[in-house]
Amino acid sequence: MPERPILPNAAADSAAPAVEILAAGDEVLNGDVLDTNTHELCVLVTGLGGRVSRTTTVRDDVETIAHEIRAALARRPALVFTVGGLGPTDDDRTLEGVALGTGRALALHADAERMVAERYAEFHARGDVPFAELNEARRKMARLPEGAEPADNPIGGAPGVVLEIGGTAVVSLPGVPGELRAIVHDSLDELFGRVFGGAHYEERTLVVELQDESAIADVLRAAAAAHPAVYVKSRAKVIGSTPAIRITLSARGPDAETVGALLDAAAAEVADGVTAAGFGIAAETAATGAGD
Repeated sequence: MPERPILPNAAADSAAPAVEILAAGDEVLNGDVLDTNTHELCVLVTGLGGRVSRTTTVRDDVETIAHEIRAALARRPALVFTVGGLGPTDDDRTLEGVALGTGRALALHADAERMVAERYAEFHARGDVPFAELNEARRKMARLPEGAEPADNPIGGAPGVVLEIGGTAVVSLPGVPGELRAIVHDSLDELFGRVFGGAHYEERTLVVELQDESAIADVLRAAAAAHPAVYVKSRAKVIGSTPAIRITLSARGPDAETVGALLDAAAAEVADGVTAAGFGIAAETAATGAGD
């Protein structure tokens, strides 16, 4: 059963930087590849204290990608991720779409070319590729939209690409999951620090011995209304063979003490309400996100 909020929490959402994700790939829409990258980026952004406001998947079509980039920039999110389409083959066209969507030309970037050359020299030394020299297909990965900068890809050939336009950073990432993960965890700390700040993000989870969400809907609605800085959601789950409801409360703030106080108050109200309704709390856990 999909997770869903009990009450839209405008106050909690408005405090978080908005992020959009644009995944490109015929292989995804043909059903040949499962897009785990979008999920991973959603987890990352949430942990950093951001809010993913939209995800979109399109084919490897330059005009379509450009259209989506223009539309995203018009909504003025803090960050737009593109995923896939950075490789050396003709169907890897995401940077063309980003360039078209932002009214920029593609141009060979010296630092990006150096990164690609160094990586292929490493690949050749390991025996992974038949030659080390750059050809046009490899050099294609170093052609970036004008004004963009490369982000080091520690394990793959295509660097990530960061293009900042007004208040929005467009970050283009390769579609290979390991390469995407390496770039976002190793090469974008400075950018993420500027976009998300040093905010603390934390979740609390209460597990209620109950299989009917509607029985505690009023309790959760009241708690969400009373604590607008806390995001409240519920999800039916199974513990062993026993149905239960998992209630997750999350908040973002300037430090752990502030966030902890918000969650303590909201969790106490939920627990009191659930208990008063005649149901037991089976477990309570806490998790801290990546935005510390």
